[in-house]
Amino acid sequence: MRKYLIIAAAVLAVFTGCREKKDKTSLLPNVSGKAGEIVIQIDRENWEGAIGSAFREILAEDCPYLAQREPLFNLINVPPASFGSMFRMHRNIIILRIDPQGASEGIKYEKNVWARPQSVAQVNAFSAESALALIRENGALLAEYFEQAERDRIIVNSIRYEEGSLRPYVEKLTGGVLHFPSGYKLKKTTEDFLWITDEKQYTTQTVLIYRYPALGDARDFSVGNIISHRNSVMERNVPGPSDGSYMTTSMYVEPSVASLRYHNRDFMQTRGFWEVHGDYMGGPFVSHSFYSQDGKDIIVLEAFVYAPRYDKRQYLRQVESILYSFEWKKDEI
Repeated sequence: MRKYLIIAAAVLAVFTGCREKKDKTSLLPNVSGKAGEIVIQIDRENWEGAIGSAFREILAEDCPYLAQREPLFNLINVPPASFGSMFRMHRNIIILRIDPQGASEGIKYEKNVWARPQSVAQVNAFSAESALALIRENGALLAEYFEQAERDRIIVNSIRYEEGSLRPYVEKLTGGVLHFPSGYKLKKTTEDFLWITDEKQYTTQTVLIYRYPALGDARDFSVGNIISHRNSVMERNVPGPSDGSYMTTSMYVEPSVASLRYHNRDFMQTRGFWEVHGDYMGGPFVSHSFYSQDGKDIIVLEAFVYAPRYDKRQYLRQVESILYSFEWKKDEI
């Protein structure tokens, strides 16, 4: 499990507070590179040594709760002499600067330096030893900075190409808005449940939205209570492909929870595996659980992926980003 989830609330508060200057970014070219890639500008000696190992441990560790091993990010090592205009256009960049005569040490985070929407982190250190210490000390912040950058790009595209027909259903159930990109369709709706999905030939990306009465105490966000309600809702509403089958939570790997704060909204994030009782299907899921505006109910936004033929990291990141796009509906003036 990624350690940075524990402190994600503080991280998100720092980086989502940044505001870009429109007059500067409007003149920049669009970023290059694939989703989930990070270019690291670092000399060969340090890349093959302890500093490179630290970057790989933090940024290329296994994604949590995926059936097969997939790295959190794909890392591209670029020596300083090769860091030309092509690599400067990349979406995610880390620059290592070791200078004994430098003005200060630390990690500097910047947006849209050479392209947009770009995220850059520069590690400034007096020595290789102090650089290694900085990377290890700030590893969780570094990982979440680029994770949030990937989410933000997806959310921007979801808003730009939003499927507006889904808004009324989400607003009625939650009192808020989720930004679904085109391709998502309503599959099922009840008084307290929504099933919205993008189904293609070999992949399915789904968001389930449901609510249930709150207990009004700490038990509301215990992993036991969250999973118990999840299983009950899935059994009633998400049937499997064969008679009598239905979605449930796999306990082969115990689900985990983490308390997060994003855009002034507190929620409990749950990660785990789903499976189909009575059949052979399964995959990863992530959910956000939080109180309704009146505090009487728990609202759950859940994303899951079914893609048996493919790696799942990017599919899950895409649909998980939809959960992060949630915002309470603003009062009409």
